[in-house]
Amino acid sequence: MAYAAGVDVGSTQTKAVIINEDAEIIGRALTDTGANVVLAAQKAYQIALEDGDLEEREVEYVIGTGYGRYRVTFGNTQVTEISCHARGAAHMFPDTRTVLDMGGQDTKAIRITDTGEIFDFCMNDKCAAGTGRFLGAASSALEIPLPELGSTALKAERPVRISTTCTVFAESEVLSWLGKGKKIEDILWGVHQSIASRSIGLLRRVGIEDEITFTGGVARNIGMIKALEEGMGKKLNVSEESHYMGALGASLFALDHILASRAPSSDVVEELA
Repeated sequence: MAYAAGVDVGSTQTKAVIINEDAEIIGRALTDTGANVVLAAQKAYQIALEDGDLEEREVEYVIGTGYGRYRVTFGNTQVTEISCHARGAAHMFPDTRTVLDMGGQDTKAIRITDTGEIFDFCMNDKCAAGTGRFLGAASSALEIPLPELGSTALKAERPVRISTTCTVFAESEVLSWLGKGKKIEDILWGVHQSIASRSIGLLRRVGIEDEITFTGGVARNIGMIKALEEGMGKKLNVSEESHYMGALGASLFALDHILASRAPSSDVVEELA
């Protein structure tokens, strides 16, 4: 039995996934990226190996992805996170046609074909207002742990309107609403709605087609899921593996390399013909 691995080095967190020849997840890991990107990649990979009760020599191919993909020094090659999230989403939900990947510093809207190939994509590379970083600013201002933001926001009765388009000023606006006596849950739901609105704008630029799969760390936020679904009037595909989707896609590309290397030369010639 051969194994393939993908390591997704994100701006905030690093994920690793190891799969077997049947594309089943054997081991996974999640760790903070921190300042040392190389160390974060190595740490996540080692944890995933331990989680799958595997030794490093058993993994035949490793692909790095994410903004720090070139720092996965033990990897065999690199693939962009856009391709990896699309591949992972299509694997988990075969009817996926639109992917929303929301991470700590950027958000990507991806449209894919029925064969899983990328048709179009766009990302908010100039502003972090529609990303997890915006949630982080609200978390800091209100002194509420990130994992509790979504559930707290869902208790809102009269959400406020967050007008700032800059993460730098988000904390100030949140504190301003708090000073005016607004409830924390109403402020938080306003934050979620603001992020959802910007993300939906990205999706519309590439074209929103059913089915829509939500990936990235923010997909663990139940408040964000609801805000997006209400904003689009559509249900989202969300998996327990959504946080690991980039690493999963990378591991699937790695498995492709393994299987291709085993193909008889005649098959390769026939494919090239």
